[in-house]
Amino acid sequence: MKIIPAIDIINGKCVRLVQGNFGKVTVYSKDPVKVARQFEEDGFEFLHLVDLDGARLGGVTNWKVIEKIAENTALKTDFGGGVKTDEEIERLLGLGIDYINAGSLAVQQPDTFNAWLKKYGSDNFILSADVQHEMVKISGWQKEAGISVFDLIRKFKAVRHVTCTDISTDGMLNGPNITLYKKLKIKFPNLGIIASGGISTADDVEELNYLKLEGIIIGKALYEKTISAEELKNRNLL
Repeated sequence: MKIIPAIDIINGKCVRLVQGNFGKVTVYSKDPVKVARQFEEDGFEFLHLVDLDGARLGGVTNWKVIEKIAENTALKTDFGGGVKTDEEIERLLGLGIDYINAGSLAVQQPDTFNAWLKKYGSDNFILSADVQHEMVKISGWQKEAGISVFDLIRKFKAVRHVTCTDISTDGMLNGPNITLYKKLKIKFPNLGIIASGGISTADDVEELNYLKLEGIIIGKALYEKTISAEELKNRNLL
C-alpha cells in the first residue's frame, strides 16, 4: 500500500484546512519545496500535491511551486487543483507529474474527462471524489454535486484509480471513515482505491492496510507529528 504524504498550497505556502474550510487555514511552511524534500529524505516515495487556489478558482495557479517540487525531488507525484485544459495536462505531464486528479471537472464535464482518459491514458489520471455522507462536493469542497461517490465512479468505465476524501474527517485527526472504504472495495474490487481524510495514527494506517487499498494520503498527522516515518517503518508500513 502506498503511503502518500500531502502538500496543500495556498499562495505558495504549505497549508492544511479543517474539513475543507478555507476560513480555517493553518500555514505549516512558507517553503513547500523544503517540505517535499524532507518527505523524500524520510523515505516516502509518493506525494499528493494540491493547488487549493486552483481548486477554488478553476485553473492551475501555483505553477512555480509545482515546477520546483518536480525539479528538486524524485517523488512520484499526483497533482490536483483546478485542471481544466489539455494545455495544463500536457504541461503537468511534461514536468514529470505522474498522475493528474480530476474532481470538479469529472463531475461537471464527464465527456471531457472520458476524452482525456482515452487521449492520455487511464494510468495518468485519478478520479478524485471529495465526499460528505457519501455525496460528492466540488469546487474546493464548496458546492454540492448532487451525486453519490458510487454513481460518480460508475460513470467512468476506464478509470483505474480513485481517491476518496471524506470531508467530515479531513483535518480532524479523529480517524478515517473505515466503513466508506470498505464499501468502495466491495463495490469496486478491481479499482485502485486511495483513502484520504482523518488518518491520525499508525494504527489507522494498519487498519486501512488490511483493506488492501492502493494507497492512503496522510496530511495533518505528519505535520502535527501524530504519525512519523520512523514509526511507519518500524511497523513495515513504509
